[in-house]
Amino acid sequence: MDIVSKPLEEYAAAHSSPLPPLLDRVAARTRAETSAPQMMVGRLEGNVLAMLIRLSGAKRVVEVGTFTGYSALCMASALPEDGEIVTCELNDAHADIAQSFFDESEHRKKIRLRRGAAIATMRDLPEGSFDMVFIDADKEGYPAYWDEAMRVLRPGGFVVADNVLWSGQVLDPRDDSTRAIVAFNEKVARDSRVDHVMLTVRDGMTIARKR
Repeated sequence: MDIVSKPLEEYAAAHSSPLPPLLDRVAARTRAETSAPQMMVGRLEGNVLAMLIRLSGAKRVVEVGTFTGYSALCMASALPEDGEIVTCELNDAHADIAQSFFDESEHRKKIRLRRGAAIATMRDLPEGSFDMVFIDADKEGYPAYWDEAMRVLRPGGFVVADNVLWSGQVLDPRDDSTRAIVAFNEKVARDSRVDHVMLTVRDGMTIARKR
């Protein structure tokens, strides 16, 4: 089910700041060349991510799940000139699309694409060295990504987790992915290291600040 009606979401997107024109081409190619274009965050959520970076002053970001690069480009556009986003993608075809757009972007020097399992990439990152982690990858992996996010974030840094409402299926979980999201949501809710809020933006977003 739709968390927010499609017309209302489109209205909200239309009344949000414009994003770089390159993202229209990312969206078009994603719809044309991938089997699950709905995995792309889209204009409204991209604006939320960019706004969070601007409001927080974040300079170093980890993204778990690049897909075709839309969200990474949104976040990179909000980072300062000396900012950096490390973005992780397992699927080579998706990574190739993302890298082609990164190469075109004026923010390309801020983006470092890491191919392979995101959890391995995260385990190689220094403790307490990042300001923000965006989790938007395989749902069964969310609990492990959360644990690594807590390690790599500095105090005051924050996590944004996507798809935490899973089209409303969290209210009646019947498959492994939904049960994994439910378990993740409970894990976050019980974690005394963070302050957190769950938002009904698109498919649900949780924002959690490390104390």
